Amino acid sequence: MVKRLSGLQRDVLQMYRQCIRQAHKKPEANRPNFIGYIRTEFGKHRNLPRKDFSTIEHLLRVGHRRLENFSAAEVKDIH
Repeated sequence: MVKRLSGLQRDVLQMYRQCIRQAHKKPEANRPNFIGYIRTEFGKHRNLPRKDFSTIEHLLRVGHRRLENFSAAEVKDIH
């Protein structure tokens, strides 16, 4: 039986995928830094309750801003 994802869960998963895709557009030597950063940031909130909608929505907004910032061509590495 497959468990269906809520709208917010789909949004979070979609953002994670977008972040990973952007990381793969960065210089090959720096990709592990980006991917490690992404995993760390998402992992920090892994145990957040599914019903904590306001926090999840806030984190999605913050995540979209960060994604927009590190998607810029002039950003070559992240620490």
